[in-house]
Amino acid sequence: MGRVNPITTLLHQAIREGVFPGAVVFVRVHGEVVYHQAVGQMGQAPFNRPAHTETIYDLASLTKPLATSTAILCLVKDGTLSLDQPVKDWLSEWESTSYHATTVRHLLHHSSGLPAWRRYYEKLSTTGLPPKDEEERRARIERLVRVISQEPMEYEPGSQSVYSDLGFMALGVLIERCVGSSLAHYCRHRIYGDLNVNPLFFIDEEGNPTGGDGDLTQVAPTEQDPWRGRLIQADVHDENAYALGGIAGHAGLFGTALSVSCLSEAWLQSVLGGSLVFPQDLAGQFVRRQDSSGKSSWALGWDTPSPPSSSGRYFSPESFGHLGYAGTSLWIDPVRELEVVLLSNRVHPTRENKQIKIFRPELHDLVIKECIGDH
Repeated sequence: MGRVNPITTLLHQAIREGVFPGAVVFVRVHGEVVYHQAVGQMGQAPFNRPAHTETIYDLASLTKPLATSTAILCLVKDGTLSLDQPVKDWLSEWESTSYHATTVRHLLHHSSGLPAWRRYYEKLSTTGLPPKDEEERRARIERLVRVISQEPMEYEPGSQSVYSDLGFMALGVLIERCVGSSLAHYCRHRIYGDLNVNPLFFIDEEGNPTGGDGDLTQVAPTEQDPWRGRLIQADVHDENAYALGGIAGHAGLFGTALSVSCLSEAWLQSVLGGSLVFPQDLAGQFVRRQDSSGKSSWALGWDTPSPPSSSGRYFSPESFGHLGYAGTSLWIDPVRELEVVLLSNRVHPTRENKQIKIFRPELHDLVIKECIGDH
């Protein structure tokens, strides 16, 4: 018998321990795919089919770097936006509020003064249903922008960095107002189409994949949700994104490990100067830690390693990545030219399962050992 890959062994151990029902891991080093395997099942019955490399997962907050931040980069590149432009230029509702001087950079860096999270979905959708059409979606978005603008400022913008879904909700709206179409449509036509990335899509209020193609029967289920009163499958897990029609700046993207890796490669090669997809200087600015004092690990839409990190102990300080609440992550080390994609549905059947916090750094340490061989 041949040697069983230790990464596969670790994944099977995680399934036995209940970290997740199934997962897909993709690893690329110096442009070569060295690991791409699926383990476990999509979920509990009736979704107790084997997970496979084409299984589609709710990417959760990977939406932030892979959709919203990438879209902002393209708008800056095209001269439509500048990073230090006040957000009120596009969100006029913020004109006479505490956030009138908040910039695009503040939102990307999570240093706007906004709180981390609010249960807006209970106000936006008292019935637990998505908007019935685009007109209602727009009305909910306008209400969202006003409600966010009325939040008490928790700290002076730029003085610290507090991870905020609210800031990226606002960025999603800003993008849509800039381009005159949905975030999903812009990402497909400006970014994903040129890179031939598919399936990578949002699921709209009518339950259709938008901004890309996708077989919804291949979407892994997430949580048994008391608010919606059903098991979530082929709908975004995040309640605020669902109340906004499934397309939002903070969550809503779905995809496979391979489709995530296509965007990962575009970012890595742009940072290294080996790609014309994104300008090297601009991509470098987005993935570089903004706070030299060490108080914050955040770049612009991306995070960087800061002990204890989900990337483990060995990723270089130049690395950048992000997590997704539903059980996903992407970490990229430009020094080693290493990309690691982990997709799972650890919230199935409940979000109370937090074991992935221990698993993620174990996985990344093992990848460094097995695929790189240095520490």
